[in-house]
Amino acid sequence: MIVDDEEIALKALKRILQSEGYDVEAVSTGKKAIKLINTKQFDLILTDLFIDEIDGLDVLAAAKNRDPDTAVILLTGHGSIDSAIEATKKEAFHYLQKPIRPDEVRHIVKRAVENLELIARIKELETKSSRDVGSIIGNSPKIVDVKKLIRRIEDSESNVLIVGETGTGKELVARAIHEFSPKKRGRFLAFNCASFTEDLLANELFGHEKDAFTGATKSRAGLFESANGGTVFLDEVGDMPMTMQVKLLRVIQEREVLRVGGNSSIPIDVRIIAATNQDLKKQSTTGTFRQDLFFRLNVINIHMPSLNERTEDIPLLASHFLRYYSKKIDKQITGFTDEVVGLLSGYQYPGNIRELENIVEHAVSMTHGETIKAESLPKDLMDNDLFMFQGQTDGFKTLEELEKEYIRWILDKVENKKTAASKILGIDRASLYRKLKRFKFDN
Repeated sequence: MIVDDEEIALKALKRILQSEGYDVEAVSTGKKAIKLINTKQFDLILTDLFIDEIDGLDVLAAAKNRDPDTAVILLTGHGSIDSAIEATKKEAFHYLQKPIRPDEVRHIVKRAVENLELIARIKELETKSSRDVGSIIGNSPKIVDVKKLIRRIEDSESNVLIVGETGTGKELVARAIHEFSPKKRGRFLAFNCASFTEDLLANELFGHEKDAFTGATKSRAGLFESANGGTVFLDEVGDMPMTMQVKLLRVIQEREVLRVGGNSSIPIDVRIIAATNQDLKKQSTTGTFRQDLFFRLNVINIHMPSLNERTEDIPLLASHFLRYYSKKIDKQITGFTDEVVGLLSGYQYPGNIRELENIVEHAVSMTHGETIKAESLPKDLMDNDLFMFQGQTDGFKTLEELEKEYIRWILDKVENKKTAASKILGIDRASLYRKLKRFKFDN
């Protein structure tokens, strides 16, 4: 919809957009615009900032109230540019300065439509991703398997052991298991076993009685009591001291806890979900982790893949973090350049999802425009990316040899995904295929 009280401008804009194939409604007052908004769905609205008693900001507010995803472009004269810029900081997609230039209109409208298509695509992916387990983002085969397993055990209260590298989202999986379990009406309490000394571990997990130690002026329930009827998540359980492992084993077997300084046991009903980045099965055979405790925890085993095992999920995860941090610091950032998508998809993540989140948060903080560019990425990411390529070369090579080696390296990093590789290389897919043929690569 176009909203403008200047008939010539209204007709000109309508003619420009219709020639591009858009279905256009044109109205001359803010009142008519809001009436249409309340009865019809619009993807994109171009409105003059100053129309009548109902101005462009009112139209903007009505459109966003109807559908927050509606893109609104403000049309403004010289004297109202500051107002338009201020509006774009809030909810407007962009502004166009009068007199309107046809090419500029086409360009901005095209960008707005592309952004709408991206939002729709992300929502489609998130809907697909959340169809089984809403909190876990991703559609890669290994993540789909994790979601299926969570749903398969939704009627179970058996203990679960989640294994995987640091930063792969083990706690997120634990919370999802809780939400799809009979324990969902109870509390979900998480505890990091590597963060406390042995004495503090016992106090935090089991609680204490009054006067159990200096400073214990009153009795206190521990984590297991507080989560009674729910789920306890023990993160980094492989770092638990051996003596505490004995006490935890007793809790699992007897379904009761004994507070520090207490004489009588307290019955509990909790499900235990543990997580580790260590090989507990191997440790249980070498004596560094109790074998009987391992078997009690490992009733159901879930392996969380590293981010390098699910690279197809990187754009979706990056978009999720982009929206989160843009909203958190009140920035209107709509997406990434193709170069950034390629770099993010090709980077090796030793810190997994947690590192990707950190990279996107950094980029959002460093970006002042609407799109994240490569210059906003952390410097160490770019330096590390370059270093890994340089590290593969030795001696002096021809430019053709370097090009061949670099293309092979990029393809390896993106798991032979031609689209991602062509984006990183800055060439189209056809050009990439010609190079593959010239260098006699196996497709």
